Amino acid sequence: MPTTVGEGLKDAFRAHPAGVAIITASTSNGPAGLTASSVASVAVDPAAIVFSVTRATGSAGAILGAESVLVHLIDDEHSDLAQSFAVSGAERFTPGQGWTTLQTGEPHLPAARVALRCRAIETVAVGSSTVVIAEVLEVLPGEQGRPLVYLDRRFHALPHDARD
Repeated sequence: MPTTVGEGLKDAFRAHPAGVAIITASTSNGPAGLTASSVASVAVDPAAIVFSVTRATGSAGAILGAESVLVHLIDDEHSDLAQSFAVSGAERFTPGQGWTTLQTGEPHLPAARVALRCRAIETVAVGSSTVVIAEVLEVLPGEQGRPLVYLDRRFHALPHDARD
């Protein structure tokens, strides 16, 4: 049994599958990126999403300070890449990973299921995390693969027919 409400919350969400995204941005120090499982749709008019990042330093701080970001909704084919972007100091944005750069400057993974180019319209600090509400400026379709979810601290592929 959890000892605190926070521990209980962690346990609850370990058993709640979430989609996986890689969020990238261009900064004065070069490209920045991180893996997130907190991305959700908020509205369609105006088109908006929400995500959260922990801490306001490192990659998360770079994402929070960027003018715009790309939120890549990824599939199982990119689970190794998601792991790299989840670990501080891991290899990121290498030529072999398939990254390009949009004319607007953001690092783009064309093979992702879809990339959403966004700009933050509101941020809210909550403890050591920051919740970002972002307007979707552009939707960049990519390749469809097997859906990827994060469950119990691991990435899992769903079957191709999971949407049937």
